[in-house]
Amino acid sequence: MAGLGKVKSVAVYGIEAYVLETEVYVAKAQLPSTVVIGLPDAAVKECRDRVKAALKNSGYKFPYKNITINLAPADRKKEGPSFELSIAMGLLIASDQIVTEKINEYGIVGELALDGRVRTVNGCLSMAIQCKEAGLKGLVLPADNAPEAAVVDGIEIIPVKTLSDTVRFLTNELVISPFPLNRSDVFSDSSCYDIDFMDVKGQEHVKRALIVAAAGNHNVLMIGPPGSGKTMLTQRLPTIMPMLTLAEAIDTTAIYSSAGLLGQGNSLIATRPFRNPHHTISTAGLVGGGSFPRPGEISLAHHGVLFLDELPEFNRKTLEVLRQPLETSEITISRAMSSVMFPAEIMLVGAMNPCPCGYHTDPKKDCHCSPRQIQNYISKISGPLLDRIDIHVEVPNVQYKELMSDVACESSEEIRSCPIQKSGS
Repeated sequence: MAGLGKVKSVAVYGIEAYVLETEVYVAKAQLPSTVVIGLPDAAVKECRDRVKAALKNSGYKFPYKNITINLAPADRKKEGPSFELSIAMGLLIASDQIVTEKINEYGIVGELALDGRVRTVNGCLSMAIQCKEAGLKGLVLPADNAPEAAVVDGIEIIPVKTLSDTVRFLTNELVISPFPLNRSDVFSDSSCYDIDFMDVKGQEHVKRALIVAAAGNHNVLMIGPPGSGKTMLTQRLPTIMPMLTLAEAIDTTAIYSSAGLLGQGNSLIATRPFRNPHHTISTAGLVGGGSFPRPGEISLAHHGVLFLDELPEFNRKTLEVLRQPLETSEITISRAMSSVMFPAEIMLVGAMNPCPCGYHTDPKKDCHCSPRQIQNYISKISGPLLDRIDIHVEVPNVQYKELMSDVACESSEEIRSCPIQKSGS
């Protein structure tokens, strides 16, 4: 007898999710075979062996018949192991091993281990948002991914640890309560920074420039010799920017979730991101890309700060791709068959030395660079890019007297609540 099982799953392309239907058809055949169709990548094709082992080790039978697995819509490429749990459920339904009426109410995602455990997948926050928009009752997903997905209100997030738990839940043999999460408490607890502006002594005019930049979301270029504190100041810039709203936090978290950078058990990124890529970064690493587009450093800094230290050392062509995102706050990655848009609302902060040796403006150290060398060094940054940087500020070395001073410095909270910040935010 032939059997057909249909299970709803969710896939992510870029940072956006879409509902996907996993169709499993089982029919008699003299030579058993399993075929996965619907533009799967290598990781999806490998799911056949993992699903087979997981079913057997969970106490179920793998049907040795002619099996066709279709991931619809068939015209969109599929990647990753997140469909394995839904494929396993489809096999059980198509082979008449289980009967469930709840299967159409939930999206099902998860990678299967050989022993039947359910492993984490990327992009669960975007998946939960899409399930809610599609009108599904809930999302069944790995237990470790539940905290991030539960940020979405109005949808049940069902955490499962094994394939057996999933089957028993969908057949009403096991009650699994939706993952509880108080968004307000999590947002409040995650809104604290580990560093503070009160750690910085001296550089009052630079602090003033950064306060103005934070208030008006202006891009900044800091020029000064090595050791003058450019990196330390920039690292603390997010702490004086207006606090993230809940909607902004969810947007930022969705990007990190899709990129697999959220971290196990984390629910929200409620502090402004700070990204500091090395100057050897490629263009794709900065803007995003790949056969299955991934967000780059520009998008990972969304609602936060992108810090480019040693700015002239970056590849000039790589720097030029910053022009459009700085104007439009988004970047579009185009491919032959499709395109994907990544958000890029960032504050760009560049830091550079005044000359190749770094000591052109230092009164205590001699600079041995010729005027031509200095000009060539500065000209590595194009005029159109410099035009998009509103504030240029010199950062001199701090005097020993200022470093040893006992005068208390303003904290980030005090700076953030000053009048210029209130009016700017």
